[in-house]
Amino acid sequence: MKGSNLKKDHFSMKNIKKKLTKAVSKKAGRSNGRVSVRHQGGGEKRRVREVDWKRDKFDVAGKVEAIEYAPSRSANVALILYQDGERRYILATKNMKPGFAVMSGNKAPIKEGTSTTLERIPLGMPIHSIELKPGKGGQLVRGAGTMATISAKEGGVAHVRLPSKELRKISLSCRATIGQVGNEAHGLRKMTKAGQKRHKGIRPTVRGVAQHPGSHPHGGGEGRSGIGMPSPKTPWGKKTLGKKTRRRKKYSDKNILIRRLTKAQKKNKQK
Repeated sequence: MKGSNLKKDHFSMKNIKKKLTKAVSKKAGRSNGRVSVRHQGGGEKRRVREVDWKRDKFDVAGKVEAIEYAPSRSANVALILYQDGERRYILATKNMKPGFAVMSGNKAPIKEGTSTTLERIPLGMPIHSIELKPGKGGQLVRGAGTMATISAKEGGVAHVRLPSKELRKISLSCRATIGQVGNEAHGLRKMTKAGQKRHKGIRPTVRGVAQHPGSHPHGGGEGRSGIGMPSPKTPWGKKTLGKKTRRRKKYSDKNILIRRLTKAQKKNKQK
């Protein structure tokens, strides 16, 4: 009897978690049947965890039930059980463990896992999942191991230093979660066999210079002839390295105080 009860509880918990996930149909890099993004296809079936970006259960205490792996996401997620019995997923911070207490709201304590307005968060404290508009939900700094800091507050805005070293103005009424995103070793992981990439939905990549001249602008020639042009191109003839993709006049340009470092600037800094 005891064994059967345990089994029943296990399946009921599984159903609860399933309600917090959703199935995603595979596109396999295709749009209307034509390949629009190369090297994508196959991969394991995934159920995406629906993360609570808004953290709008204000002043209700919650407890971390489990830290879970989330497919299609570099960071791990934490399953939160609130006092009223509701469960939600949030991003797991660096020091979060089962039993860790979290809360959201303007009365919540200033500690790791708390979601509150930028106005209440002290300067220099690590934050993530930052809103760009009040009430819209966390949009910035959501990757594994990332964190931002507030460097100044003036005139109703906070100067937030992002992981890219960009300094951006964000309203003090926007919310953020305190702490560094966990799973910081994610970027150090190496693929040890081809099958690992295939499980992730990444198909083999062939160099342009190894292809037929009709398949790629870099192809053709006798032996190792190089790309035969001043700068590399995509298979459709568009320039690749150094081409700027950001719009010249973007609505958020006025909020950027210091832009992120370019690749050349990063190289010079390393020297």
